Amino acid sequence: MSTWRDEKNQKARSRLEKRLSALFPPCVLSHALRQPLIPPTQRRAVESYWRHRPLLADRLARALAAKSGQPTGWQWRLGSDKETGLPLSFRTPPAPYREAAFTRGPGHCCVCGQPVYRLGWHCDLWDDGKPNRNATWHAACVVAWQLWTAPPDHLRALKLRQKRKCVTTGRRLLKTAEVDHRVPLFAVWSEHRSRPWPELLAFWGAPNLQVINKKAHLEKCADEAAGRAKLRVATLGLIENALGLIENSVE
Repeated sequence: MSTWRDEKNQKARSRLEKRLSALFPPCVLSHALRQPLIPPTQRRAVESYWRHRPLLADRLARALAAKSGQPTGWQWRLGSDKETGLPLSFRTPPAPYREAAFTRGPGHCCVCGQPVYRLGWHCDLWDDGKPNRNATWHAACVVAWQLWTAPPDHLRALKLRQKRKCVTTGRRLLKTAEVDHRVPLFAVWSEHRSRPWPELLAFWGAPNLQVINKKAHLEKCADEAAGRAKLRVATLGLIENALGLIENSVE
């Protein structure tokens, strides 16, 4: 058998251990040494740790956001210019600390607003009180943002959480199963956008994500579309009645 992997891992492990700081997170080191290809640097080990734990990263990112809280004067709005930092669609998670008006600058995460320490870590393990001024993302928040904006990329982790069972039918998930938001994002925008920002993030995170079989997903989407159509008809009816009342009062 080829010894290429063994030789590569031996060199990577040697390089990693040579530069390993005394306070490097033990859980990350343990993870790195179990990988088929060992990360050769501390930063890549941290990135690998969170990449393999998207649901944990999501939970941590939302907890850090709750710690920062909603900036004074912020409201969830949509924009048409990327330079402002405003999301262009309600499908993008609201992120006040990515907006030009509320950013906390280098050394703070643009997703949760908390300080970023060495290696993109979320707490000061080194106890020197010095955020990394070259960083604007936590390693965990990078993975959490990827989960929020592209949940199908994390299908495997979501399937495992559900023990490979379809939430709506209770049957085994098929290969064609799809990720779905329990509360549709259009409903979040229309019905929940006044809620505090840290609470809003849960609609993009694991609490609102489920994996269901394709047929069940199509049926759910059809029901949601029918509900939206009924709401539009009802709204138009109310507007027409209001206009009729105004015309009658004028006459």
